Amino acid sequence: MTDAATQQTNDAARAEPGSPAEAEEREDRIVVEDVYKIFGGKADDAYKLLQDGKSKDEIFAETGATVAVQDASFTVYSGEVFVIMGLSGSGKSTMVRMLNRLIDPTYGTVKINGQDITAMDRKALIDMRRRDMSMVFQSFALMPHQTVLENAAFGLTISGRDKAEREKRAQEALDSVGLGPNANSYPSELSGGMKQRVGLARALANDPPVLLMDEAFSALDPLIRTEMQDELLRLQQEHRRTVVFISHDLDEAMRIGDRIAIMQDGRFVQIDTPDEIVSNPANDYVRSFFRNVDVTQVFKAGDIARQHVEPGEGVPEVSAEASLDEVLSVVADADGPAPVVDENGKRVGAISKTALLKTFDRAG
Repeated sequence: MTDAATQQTNDAARAEPGSPAEAEEREDRIVVEDVYKIFGGKADDAYKLLQDGKSKDEIFAETGATVAVQDASFTVYSGEVFVIMGLSGSGKSTMVRMLNRLIDPTYGTVKINGQDITAMDRKALIDMRRRDMSMVFQSFALMPHQTVLENAAFGLTISGRDKAEREKRAQEALDSVGLGPNANSYPSELSGGMKQRVGLARALANDPPVLLMDEAFSALDPLIRTEMQDELLRLQQEHRRTVVFISHDLDEAMRIGDRIAIMQDGRFVQIDTPDEIVSNPANDYVRSFFRNVDVTQVFKAGDIARQHVEPGEGVPEVSAEASLDEVLSVVADADGPAPVVDENGKRVGAISKTALLKTFDRAG
């Protein structure tokens, strides 16, 4: 995929939550309220010490309990790619596993489609997992003795679907990720990137409204990883699922995320759109992630255009896919902000010279 096509796919798949058009359509898909995960004994004692302001290290020394996630509250909207990132040990993988109760929260609630999954019994939880969500892990977890089609149909087999239905849906999922011709192959005959596509097809075969992805592409070579990111964005353009994506890679988070949530020591320290996080980091920890980000490579005009800004009279239009350097060349000597239009010529906002320079300065 060319750079232009990749950016077009990215722009189409990304809709900033909070914009008027998106606000009318979006709905709460996942709601996390006051969630804590404390491993080990003496959870109540550890929780009390947290409320008293003690650090994770102090609590471990005093109780032997490990605070993995604390005071997590956030909402993931229908159709968005919500990226959770942080350093190793920040709690991001524990957090995503609490969204489908592979790990039970110690305190707090997790609601999927308005249902409190923390209150569900085992049967209701299993039904919810089969119906409402799928998960893609870093490891491919394919069964070597089964064909690609059988691997893709695995979840449907577990759900008790009849053979004709599960093979049809698995084949459609394989087709969607470009592996239709490989249906009768075995995992040993596939490359690493192809194996991960099978894992993605297996998750998609259930047609889940929620897709959880835990470091799903991190084991892949950089080029294959980029291709898989493109694939995810393309699939989002075709069918906007709600995706919670765990990553430690900044470029990946910036590329695919509608919003990014930064975790530090089990806490969420900032949740915002990529451009807002780069421009207005919440603290030094967040700032350190983005210190070397080249905004001219990360953002396009459509990412920083604002609807409330009126364009200057006679100022040439710029494409939402235009680079920030291109925008600067237009507004540098213009009498007012430049209007920004999408691929259909529809105005999506405008960018002033002042706002553009601030974006450079804040990220510099």
